[in-house]
Amino acid sequence: MNVTQQMIKPWRHVFKLDPDRELDDAGLNAVCLSGTDALLVGGSTGVTYHNTVELLSRIRQYAIPCALEVSDLEAIVPGFDLYMIPMVLNTPDPAWIVGHHRRAVERYGSLIPWDLLLTEGYIVLNGDSTVARLTQADTSLDAEAAAAYAQVADKLMSLPVVYLEYSGRFGEMDTVRTVRECVEHSQLFYGGGIASKTEAEQAAALCDTVVVGNIIYHDLEQALLTVEAVRQTTQLKLD
Repeated sequence: MNVTQQMIKPWRHVFKLDPDRELDDAGLNAVCLSGTDALLVGGSTGVTYHNTVELLSRIRQYAIPCALEVSDLEAIVPGFDLYMIPMVLNTPDPAWIVGHHRRAVERYGSLIPWDLLLTEGYIVLNGDSTVARLTQADTSLDAEAAAAYAQVADKLMSLPVVYLEYSGRFGEMDTVRTVRECVEHSQLFYGGGIASKTEAEQAAALCDTVVVGNIIYHDLEQALLTVEAVRQTTQLKLD
């Protein structure tokens, strides 16, 4: 296990902040002092160098691990603890698997902090989401197909993270359970539609790491309640 994998290993709850969305200082203070394990900065659209720098400078007032999920080459900002690199596995467009990644290496070359990079095998499962439309992901997957992609990431590609992305709606827990049963080595992340303690608990019972995002901007009080809900939920041990 390398340094980046060791860094994320204890992450059970993560708040995801979008640089293109408004969060006032009081809200950011509440998020950063909530007891969450880390912050993930990123979004599907509207993420720029400027708004990413601005958000990072505000976060750096707090002693909390902060990672950038890289979705746009123009918005890569130095100073994050970790850079998480998505590879969308269920897209027919190779640009979202290796194409953008190749261009990043060509552009930045020796400037890339390889020891701070962590690759995520994304499985996008909400066809109505911006990320699905942007990447043309095949979201018509049944549980077995999603699990097959997860095994490709976990066993064939040896990716450190398998990320189930429902982006905007709460996912099918039967599908999540099927994926959980076949992921042995990768850390299993879940993100999408968590709007209550109950939903946070359901995801936390099946996944290593639960990412909470949109609810921050709609109901901060409910978002904050998910932190303790995830911490108190023991993962199911599946054979």
